[in-house]
Amino acid sequence: MGNVISPNNIETVLASARQDGQRIVSTNGCFDLLHVGHLRYLQEARKQGDLLIVAINSDASVHGLKGPDTSTKRTGPPRPILPESERAELLAGLACVDYVVIFDAPTPIDVLQQIKPNIHVKGGDYTEDSLPETPTLKSLGAEIRFIPLIQGYSTTALVNRIAGN
Repeated sequence: MGNVISPNNIETVLASARQDGQRIVSTNGCFDLLHVGHLRYLQEARKQGDLLIVAINSDASVHGLKGPDTSTKRTGPPRPILPESERAELLAGLACVDYVVIFDAPTPIDVLQQIKPNIHVKGGDYTEDSLPETPTLKSLGAEIRFIPLIQGYSTTALVNRIAGN
């Protein structure tokens, strides 16, 4: 099981992994309501290297990205559904996750500059062109890999199913 670490401790925590030549894999997301699609995605991400660090959006960041938005007529409960401390604990409890870090921005650019991953993994619903972090990752020499989406699983679909929509 992994540990939740602060952004201030990333470099210290990952220093020994780097010294040992371990390939550091990163991924990021809201992970607002953990489901089997997330688990399978994270298990596959972990296979890409020796250590997996998951950066999750803070509550304020999730709210800004996914919260009620009257301009798009988004419905459903305010997001995040679970607070950042619980999301981080759940993720850290997965055997495939080594570390979890919470970042308080719309994008993970700053935290990725601290992590300096060898490999960054995202779901197949993204491309290099659609990732705001691509220039940062390329400047760090990180490889960007995409994992196919697990069809039939999404937080939005799960929220709608729970709500009876």
